[in-house]
Amino acid sequence: MKQKHKTYLTNLLFPAFIFGSITGVLTAAVVLVYKLCAKYVIAFSEQGYHFLRENLIYVPLVAAALLGVALLLAWLYKKTPNLQGGGIPTSIGVLRGLITFAWLRNLLGVFFLSLSTFLIGVPLGNEGPAVQMGTAIGRGSVYSLAKKHRAWDRYSMTGGACAGFSVATGAPISGMLFAIEEAHQRVSPMILIVSATSVVFANITSKLLAPVLGVSTELFPALQLHTLQVGDVWIPIVIGLFVGLFAVAFLKYFRILKAFVSEKLAGIPHFVRIFAVFAATVALGLCSFSFVSTGHELILELFVDSTPIWFLLLVLLVRSTLTLSANSAGITGGTFIPILTLGAVLASVIGKMMTALFGLGAEYETLILVLGIVACISGMMKMPLTAILFSIEALDCYANIPYVIAVVTVSFTITELFGAKSIGDHVLETRIEAQNKDKTTKVIDTFVTVQKDAFAIGKQVRDIFWPANLFVLSVKHDSAHGAEVDGHGGKELREGDILHVRYSTFDEIQSRAELIAIVGGQEYDELETDII
Repeated sequence: MKQKHKTYLTNLLFPAFIFGSITGVLTAAVVLVYKLCAKYVIAFSEQGYHFLRENLIYVPLVAAALLGVALLLAWLYKKTPNLQGGGIPTSIGVLRGLITFAWLRNLLGVFFLSLSTFLIGVPLGNEGPAVQMGTAIGRGSVYSLAKKHRAWDRYSMTGGACAGFSVATGAPISGMLFAIEEAHQRVSPMILIVSATSVVFANITSKLLAPVLGVSTELFPALQLHTLQVGDVWIPIVIGLFVGLFAVAFLKYFRILKAFVSEKLAGIPHFVRIFAVFAATVALGLCSFSFVSTGHELILELFVDSTPIWFLLLVLLVRSTLTLSANSAGITGGTFIPILTLGAVLASVIGKMMTALFGLGAEYETLILVLGIVACISGMMKMPLTAILFSIEALDCYANIPYVIAVVTVSFTITELFGAKSIGDHVLETRIEAQNKDKTTKVIDTFVTVQKDAFAIGKQVRDIFWPANLFVLSVKHDSAHGAEVDGHGGKELREGDILHVRYSTFDEIQSRAELIAIVGGQEYDELETDII
């Protein structure tokens, strides 16, 4: 028993604490500096649009500059494809072992390229890049400090992604749940330990460093929300229904737009597509800054200002098209805040309609906006549990939990009925297809033995991040331990255990390296099979 406890401490708790704490502190520091830079860049962008409206003579000069930026971005994206698009889908692919990832190049690239996106005013956010930078820092922590412990790589990256989300949104519990509900879609003690450690240290660091940098740790200010009564339950149901239907239409629109770009515009150079999005952004931004930028300021305005329905509907159409076009063109930036913005705008429209039809008072307005935001997280991103916790941490919905659950459930159910995938799933599928294009997959069936001091010792089969698409078919314990064959993988692995594994891979060398990092150095026969 003492040996078991020692193994648990030295092979699980201690490394999890070390990697989690280092990753959390570094991620918080980098993301806070990033948020500071983004704040000034976005403010400068708004001032630039104001200046350009009054001095249209400079528009050709701006167009030439945008063309230069588009050429540069197209070149960088060709060199490092994972700099493209939303940071959260990229991070999820990396955490699941489906996407390759050069951590330092991605860290620096996402930091600076997303700032250029904010300067131009493309309606993409900074939360996705924060998650991707946290993921990169997680890998860098392991690769730089513990080269002999590469099996901790995806755990540390998971902690970094959670820390990045937590610092960017001011929602630490939602950050932890992100790893369970979205990144890995399963509960594991190891995932919980690493993500919790990273988030705690990131939160402490942000609380200490944010006042020094003058950066807010909260995404939204404290809100005074009306408390719904039992008789008001129809309100979240109606909002969930409308937002759910909008989510289905939005995701369908995305598929159509993506297909149009990949099929009809495939022959057009990448820089031309990027420039087209930039040009459309500037043209629409000159009409109204509400059409462009991240959307965070627009949400804050909706909390306090009254906007005509016709303009809100126009904002909904324009921002949806621009955000999806930017994502289809691969422009660096996140979709989290832009999607929340769409939810807030749509909820504002719904609220005005409810007021006109049913005479709701002004005290309902802010709450309706909040319900629309969380319904969008549930419907478009397919993260209902994260939406509920986010409503508590970031939107002060303590007194309205039953109604939050109602709006989240209705929105999620509508998208499930129509079979709509989340926007992240669509982006991830596209990224994986592009990465593995023209590659040949191999199916390997073999046996490996858990070596002395291997990473796998003391861990459950189900808790280990095996190489992508690997299945442990059976575990045969060393006869010296008096154990029998465990066909379900439900027991702890020990030294000498023989694992029957089968996996499909596009990169034999990478998959072998990942497997060896888990079970320990050895030679094994790579027997190809047609069965998977």
